[in-house]
Amino acid sequence: MDSLQNNFLIAMPSLKDPFFERSVTYICEHNEEGAMGLVINQPLDITLAGLLKQVDVAVTNTNLENIQVFAGGPVGTDRGFVLHSPQEGWRSSLQLSDDVMVTTSKDILDSLGSDRAPARYLLALGFAGWEAGQLEEELAENSWLTIPADTDVLFNTPSSERWEKATAKLGIDVWQLSSDVGRA
Repeated sequence: MDSLQNNFLIAMPSLKDPFFERSVTYICEHNEEGAMGLVINQPLDITLAGLLKQVDVAVTNTNLENIQVFAGGPVGTDRGFVLHSPQEGWRSSLQLSDDVMVTTSKDILDSLGSDRAPARYLLALGFAGWEAGQLEEELAENSWLTIPADTDVLFNTPSSERWEKATAKLGIDVWQLSSDVGRA
């Protein structure tokens, strides 16, 4: 099994699960025990400033009112995950690639919107999880396309455009894909 860590899962048009329809998921971990990822294009109805106020973090940067918080997945929706450009110094971080880290400790929240914040970041509540063999089965059922993660899509592309832009990286127009799946 090849690990899909640091890859995007792109939902096929046939995937009608209400949470994952037209989703792009960044895979943080994938091994024989299962997989874990963060959906990066399903914004919640809360800004980063609003979330920080809810968890009693002082908000001094007005730009945070324009930063979306994402529904990272249907599991553990009370847990926060910050995908960010590499920066050391947080209590609970994991380097996922040369260009991306994930931090789950609250200490990073205090820095967001300040000069101590990572250069690029995305905050998600909850995660997507797959048991051993489950993701492989979904891939075999043609529920997902996979591509190497792209930091331009992750950090610079508006969330409403991430699904189409990630699919375009494959050299195809997502709207030309059939929603019918089958086997030859």
